[in-house]
Amino acid sequence: MKKTATLIILFLSAVTAGFAQSEAKLDADSILIGEQTRLTITGAEQFPSTEALSQNGIVALRQEFNSETQTQTTVITSFTPGEHYIHITENDSIMLRVGDVADVDTSSAEIRDIAEIQREPYSFWEIFRWILLGLAVVGVGFGSYLVRTKFPKAAILAHSDEIKEPADVRALANLEALRRESLWQSGRSKEYHTRLTDIVRQYLEEACGIASTDMTSDETLEAFRQSAVADASVGEMMASMLRRADMVKFAKSEPLPYEHDKSMDEAVAIVKQIADKLNQNKATEEVKDE
Repeated sequence: MKKTATLIILFLSAVTAGFAQSEAKLDADSILIGEQTRLTITGAEQFPSTEALSQNGIVALRQEFNSETQTQTTVITSFTPGEHYIHITENDSIMLRVGDVADVDTSSAEIRDIAEIQREPYSFWEIFRWILLGLAVVGVGFGSYLVRTKFPKAAILAHSDEIKEPADVRALANLEALRRESLWQSGRSKEYHTRLTDIVRQYLEEACGIASTDMTSDETLEAFRQSAVADASVGEMMASMLRRADMVKFAKSEPLPYEHDKSMDEAVAIVKQIADKLNQNKATEEVKDE
């Protein structure tokens, strides 16, 4: 009889375990703007990435995963007040309330006059620094004059060599140099993604006439979609790379190791595919002219 009861209990435990569902919880379901909380997901068949969680006013900053307990922990924040639903799966979500910063009562604050500007006397080293700067400017100007007057042919040849180097060749060389510096591996993720996107933005400006260095990410994507080299796959890679960089630069997100490499691979592919598209367009125009 005892053996039968034990078998029944084991069977019910196995059935119950088979119907177990994933669990998602927040350390705090109510925060103020800019504060952070942790989202813990346990036992899910598929865990959401930082990009998937960064929706509806939510910003996912960084993630950790414990393979032993099958638990994913994500640090999240928000800069938009209100109630935000975080989608865990298609049918499962959890709500985070984000409160606005309370208004400051300035009626009782003491108002003081603006203090006068206090000017500090110049030190010897400050004056000497400007003297050195002036001498350096004069030296550069005199050196440039000598090059133009004494070695005009050499100057022209050097300038022509710079012009002959295609924009995509320079961009790819700069990306490879950045890869070899191993910045994100040494904790300098923000510098890595900033320089990577700057290289791509500079290439768009030189090769396509898109003033990306003066545009936001959304403006850059829209300008690319309206350009002669517009391509859906390139646009998707550009959006992924730029938005990941924005998360690092402005939300202090820390991508996973493969995401750093993914941004580099996307940047290289963007430059190569745009260069191929430009060459195809040029060949087509030459055939038409003939």
